[in-house]
Amino acid sequence: MRYPELAAGTLLRRYKRFLADVRLDDGREVVAHCPNTGSMRAVNVPGCRVWLAPSDKPERKLAWTWELIELPQPDGGLALASVHTGRANRIVEEALRAEVVDELSGVGKWRREARVEGARLDFHRPGEDGRDTYVEVKQVTLRETDGHGYFPDAVSERGRKHLETLATLAAEGQRAVLLFFVAHEAIADVAPAAHLDPAYAETLLRVAGQGVEIMARGIDVERSDDQRPLAIRLGEALPVRLG
Repeated sequence: MRYPELAAGTLLRRYKRFLADVRLDDGREVVAHCPNTGSMRAVNVPGCRVWLAPSDKPERKLAWTWELIELPQPDGGLALASVHTGRANRIVEEALRAEVVDELSGVGKWRREARVEGARLDFHRPGEDGRDTYVEVKQVTLRETDGHGYFPDAVSERGRKHLETLATLAAEGQRAVLLFFVAHEAIADVAPAAHLDPAYAETLLRVAGQGVEIMARGIDVERSDDQRPLAIRLGEALPVRLG
């Protein structure tokens, strides 16, 4: 997924869930749309460099959208994280349609937003043998001080219900997949966040034993010579720590 030309600035604060004050590099202070309804634990860090996408649509109340943040790392480096949760499905969809996820390659056309058992899952592909594939995508940006990645970053009853739906599909003989989209360059593995949502962690461990496949993929960010983010795509497979 290619970005429009992004503008750099410094995060001042995020508030009212959907708003963020940013001081652009040219000195202007702007209010940007924050397309993330979660807690943004560990990625809502005032003082960090952020990247905003512009919009020239007259119907938009806000002219900027917060896309990325650069987070300082213990080794003195910086890692990009995508805070725009709406980008996850688009990036995964591009990868699925391009057949670059080997574990999910095969015959059939991917469809978005499959309604199943009173829930809505992100992707569905009919199978020729009657065994369909269902994929639910969850974006991961929480990197705790122990250096590991975790999901969720707050209690997620909706996420837990998605796991139950996937388990039901697996019990019916369908292929059910949970794909962690790890949108943080410094996260090298993922585990359920039992310290934040023990019910989700317990459910994830249970459904993994009931036939739900758990996968994780990182990100690959393309940058210009001056380090401006140009594009983001699905990266390599990452370990999922269930034990």
